[in-house]
Amino acid sequence: MSEMQDYKSSLNDVSSRKFETFSYLPAMSAEEIRKQVEYIVKRGWNPAIEHTEPENSFGHYWYMWKLPMFGETDVDRILAEADACHKAHPGNHVRLVGYDNYKQSQGAAMVIFRGRIKA
Repeated sequence: MSEMQDYKSSLNDVSSRKFETFSYLPAMSAEEIRKQVEYIVKRGWNPAIEHTEPENSFGHYWYMWKLPMFGETDVDRILAEADACHKAHPGNHVRLVGYDNYKQSQGAAMVIFRGRIKA
């Protein structure tokens, strides 16, 4: 069995913090993000965009970018909203969420744009 790797993240070092499962992987390309949106749509989940300042990403409420996109199936529209949020708040982390109506929970959540870390 291979040895487990320790990810050195701490509250004191903002740049070391991890967010959900995908943050332990290399940053996703635009095509990989598109595939995640397609997966959310295919599952029938409602996409939503959230954002927050990097220093407030733990233990704080993430701001909702507009309302969740209930019933939206156009991948390009969802990506356009994520991009608009990122452009409006370039210093913030932007997260894509897929809400599962039936389980009444998040089926997916991932940071798709990382904000600038303030030193």
